[in-house]
Amino acid sequence: MTPPQLVVHRDKELMAQAAAARLITKIVDAQASRGHASVVLTGGRNGNGLLAALAAAPARDAVDWSRLDLWWGDERFLPEGDPERNVTQAREALLDAVPLDPARVHAMPASDGPYGDDADAAAAAYAAELAEAAEPEDHGPVPAFDVLMLGVGPDTHVASLFPELPAVRETERTVVGVHGAPKPPPVRISLTLPAIRAAREVWLLAAGEDKAEAAAIALSGAGEIQAPAAGAYGRGRTLWLLDAAAASRLPCALYPPASA
Repeated sequence: MTPPQLVVHRDKELMAQAAAARLITKIVDAQASRGHASVVLTGGRNGNGLLAALAAAPARDAVDWSRLDLWWGDERFLPEGDPERNVTQAREALLDAVPLDPARVHAMPASDGPYGDDADAAAAAYAAELAEAAEPEDHGPVPAFDVLMLGVGPDTHVASLFPELPAVRETERTVVGVHGAPKPPPVRISLTLPAIRAAREVWLLAAGEDKAEAAAIALSGAGEIQAPAAGAYGRGRTLWLLDAAAASRLPCALYPPASA
């Protein structure tokens, strides 16, 4: 585990634009070196803000969208097309505007899909899909994602891994059904920490004063059971992308004053 790197931007709009530019570069570099790229998307206001900024970026055309695999870190277990589903929001923010290969858009199952209201069966199916996509050089049951993005909740949750709940304690399975989540809807599907840690890079997004305490806790040595964001890190790099408000309670020693 390498120490996380922090980049602090002036405000959430600049953070979203800079993160979108950074993501374009990572995708283009991966496609140039391996012919394809894989990214795990996150929902929430920061994840959707990044996607909207990417949609508006002229450099988005540098990406070969047909050679990009998209996955999700978690999903609200709701019917297909529900406006609260992460995939629905992602389509509105970006996906419907770019020429993706539909076969490479790996949405998590909906509650009216083939598994009905069985979130655990839906999670197992997504785990099987990840395992099928993993290549021998990935050395594990999920692909070595180029970038896996996570929003950080005010309670330090990432994906749908909430403090102290069973899902954050999972060490074997890569995807689990989440029941009794403390924010609606209570039933969700989520990658687990082992799946998250398979990524080459993990980016944690936090903007706004309501994320300041969570960022401070997660970056100050808290345990992952109490602060799931503290347990989210990548194989090669862990990057925290924050705005000034979210970074306002961090010790100055954690990030350079010149962060833009």
